[in-house]
Amino acid sequence: MAVSSLPRRKSSGTLQTFWKKYSKEIIPPLLGILGFLLIWQLFSSSGLTKLPGPIDIVTEPRTRDLIMYPFMDLGGLNKGLFWQTWASLQRVAIGYFFAAVVGIGTGILIGTTPIASKMLDPLFQFLRTVPPLAWVPIALAALQKNEPAALFVIFVTAVWPILINTAVGVRQIPKDYNNVAKVLQLSRQKYFLKILLPSALPYIFTGLRIAIGLAWLAIIAAEIVMSGIVGIGFFIWDAYQNNYIGEVILALVYIGAVGLLLDKAMSYIEHLIVPAEPR
Repeated sequence: MAVSSLPRRKSSGTLQTFWKKYSKEIIPPLLGILGFLLIWQLFSSSGLTKLPGPIDIVTEPRTRDLIMYPFMDLGGLNKGLFWQTWASLQRVAIGYFFAAVVGIGTGILIGTTPIASKMLDPLFQFLRTVPPLAWVPIALAALQKNEPAALFVIFVTAVWPILINTAVGVRQIPKDYNNVAKVLQLSRQKYFLKILLPSALPYIFTGLRIAIGLAWLAIIAAEIVMSGIVGIGFFIWDAYQNNYIGEVILALVYIGAVGLLLDKAMSYIEHLIVPAEPR
């Protein structure tokens, strides 16, 4: 009996250690979420808002099925929220990839070439203020097809923070570093790898982190133009058109959760790559 109880004691001790270490990090967010849900339910029950409360969303048959069966796939558009979200993530990945390539490359160009900066900076500052929804009709008119139009909306939303932060990072390279490079007569390749990239990397990652959030935000605007496709953006639009407000709210929970995970993933990659010294 004493031997068989050892694994249980060890497991219990591990849980206690974990709870003591992380309880102060876990409890406040949980209290905040519970408080928000309580206030939301009170507002809904009192009639101050016509939105369904958390209890209604969990108990309503349509939303309950979406909660319980996220991997459901009955063909066509009749899929669970996991597959809707996964389809959107694939589009975001494509648009974000091209935004990163173009943004970093152009940012380095205008950061290292003053004349290019003077020529292009006003144009970029003008274009970056255009909201994602405003690009939808332009993208459709220019590309004539829904899928490339949606990818363009994601791209044009994400590219600006990457481009601008990269340019700022390149401009912030200390003059001493550039002087040393001239004295040592470093080749362009060595200058890029040894001085420019390490110095600008923290700024580049700041832009990448902002851009991944904006790319994910733009998915709603991007997928509205793509009628009859699998994707979380079109799912929300279709649910709203059919007055399934509970489904809209549930999809928003998925969008928020995925956005949080994307931000944390980018932060983790940044800590792996960027040196740990103060920036």
